[in-house]
Amino acid sequence: MNYKARLQNLNSEKRLWIALVLKVAFIILEIGGGFFSNSLALLSDAAHLFTDAAALIISIIAIQLSKRKADTKRTFGYYRFEILAAAFNAALLFLVAFYIFYEAYSRFFFPHPIQTTSMVVVASIGVAINFFSARLLQKSSEENLNIKSAYLDAKADMLSSLVVILTAIVIQNTDWAYVDSMMAVGISIWILPRSWSLLKESINILLEGVPEGINIEEINHALKQLTEISDVHDLHVWALTNGKISLTAHFVTANPTDNNQLLLKKASELLEQKFNITHSTIQIETVKCGHSITSH
Repeated sequence: MNYKARLQNLNSEKRLWIALVLKVAFIILEIGGGFFSNSLALLSDAAHLFTDAAALIISIIAIQLSKRKADTKRTFGYYRFEILAAAFNAALLFLVAFYIFYEAYSRFFFPHPIQTTSMVVVASIGVAINFFSARLLQKSSEENLNIKSAYLDAKADMLSSLVVILTAIVIQNTDWAYVDSMMAVGISIWILPRSWSLLKESINILLEGVPEGINIEEINHALKQLTEISDVHDLHVWALTNGKISLTAHFVTANPTDNNQLLLKKASELLEQKFNITHSTIQIETVKCGHSITSH
């Protein structure tokens, strides 16, 4: 069997592992090349690649955690590991971006000689690796959102390496060393919004906040449209990790013993179909309980 046939037979997880190993190897090469060539653009691109490597790691963690069952000590399972990894990654990227800004500011006043040939060689390797990674992930990206994200990142990384090559060519032909610092700042600015979005979403999940895209008032209103329900309180919505949303609520109904199962089924179907909430815990009461935390 030739290598093309072998690649076609790889499952999604193995494709992610291959893409991750290639990316990490190139990050190490790019960091070394950045220090050797004195190119801040290469170092900042390595930081950008680190975000994508972290995304691949999170995707692999998600696949692994989906195979593990909850136990008596962790009844919700291990999904929060993915969020902890994402939060750590985002915080680290902020530190790296601010370091790049500081170095770029310093080099505007004290420019460093840059080895443009080394920049071109390292960035060219990056183009080749990311092109291969994109081809490797392309087929699986049609079936899995995590892999689709990794596939799009690989294409963006290839473009980023091409920009570094262009930067090296400009410096080589003009001796404008400050272009390297400008490009480094540009790449860092590109990283920061993604890092902030990742950090904000991770912290919101860790604080058990209402997930992005969920409006708790809309849920409350939709539930009250069920004729059996006169009041909804202690309504809480949170996420274990991305896409795994949970809900708890108390319903007040005039006849709690009549057709309880039917009411629970109707409410569960409504939550799943309209809000994509598949895990709900509902308590049915005749009067509003006195210890409710929230009221809607």
